[in-house]
Amino acid sequence: MAFWFHVFITLLAWIGPFLFSWYLMISAYAIVQIQFWVFGRCLLNKSHGLEDQNNATFYSVIFDMLGIRHNAERLKGQVRKWIYPMLALFTLLLQLLFGWKPLLF
Repeated sequence: MAFWFHVFITLLAWIGPFLFSWYLMISAYAIVQIQFWVFGRCLLNKSHGLEDQNNATFYSVIFDMLGIRHNAERLKGQVRKWIYPMLALFTLLLQLLFGWKPLLF
């Protein structure tokens, strides 16, 4: 169950800029980044049996399941440092610069 919740919120992180107002999405991305900085890992990983060993991340598990080859160490660095700030920037550009109106909130 925790794994599928993790899938759901990860998908929301990617489609959220189209659904929710920028201030909600920026807050969510900030919480994820703060979690990485303070705890050095994703707190949900442990709830579904994924320990931060061998550079494993939720994304690397998904890529493995899909048969996508990847460098786990590099992917972990990208996820922890760049993906969520880039999603935040995308959200701001989409909604504030290009005028996208969120579909839900």
